[in-house]
Amino acid sequence: MSFPARRVAVLHLRTRRPSNPRYQRELDMLNSVAVATIESLGWSAQVVATAERPVIESLTAAREADMVVLMGGEDVDPRLYGDNPDYPGSGHHESRADSTQIAVVLEAMQHGKPLLGICRGVQLINVALGGTLVQHLPTVAGHRGIPSSGEGFVTNLVTLEPESDLDRDVDAADPVMCTHHQAVEILGNGLVVAGRSVDGVVEAILHESAPITGVQWHPEHPRTAGRQLRALLLRLERQLAASRV
Repeated sequence: MSFPARRVAVLHLRTRRPSNPRYQRELDMLNSVAVATIESLGWSAQVVATAERPVIESLTAAREADMVVLMGGEDVDPRLYGDNPDYPGSGHHESRADSTQIAVVLEAMQHGKPLLGICRGVQLINVALGGTLVQHLPTVAGHRGIPSSGEGFVTNLVTLEPESDLDRDVDAADPVMCTHHQAVEILGNGLVVAGRSVDGVVEAILHESAPITGVQWHPEHPRTAGRQLRALLLRLERQLAASRV
């Protein structure tokens, strides 16, 4: 099946992390698989490292794209949701990049542009719309592996909310790959919970009226991208086509 050519802005944070090369390799791998999945649909991807590039470059990429994907990375700066910067697992924050990507979320909502947030991306969406985050999950062992062991990911199952339409694009029987210690807490304005893990942690959110989707897991993981990320990208394409009818 062929799909109309689409332009996708893929916003991540950094191409270099000298203090944490293992983490850089992990994110490079996920970004690479995401781009390959986009291109497998016959679409084009413009990848921008928001923390390294001028603000206008990220904004322009998002404005010129048909749809936007916000990738994973460091924790969102807690000052943006009024919380303490000192918490278990806290580390480096990218305040300028956070503010830039928040502007991207708000512009996408204003113009009805389909947007997908992955892991950090779902948290960024929630903060952009006035929500807060659980800074360190009490059940973190069920959501993140031990990087020093060579496997930072764990598998989870997501229970979808019955009133959500995400069941068109997410197979609740298909295990998802997770690596996170934070999650959505108080929902931002206009957002609804679309899925939870077995311990009740929010794993997916949707906007009530705008074509905004956020998932806490990593559909772009190499084990799942051909099924899970592809389906979510086609969700954005379906929303885009509907907006142009």
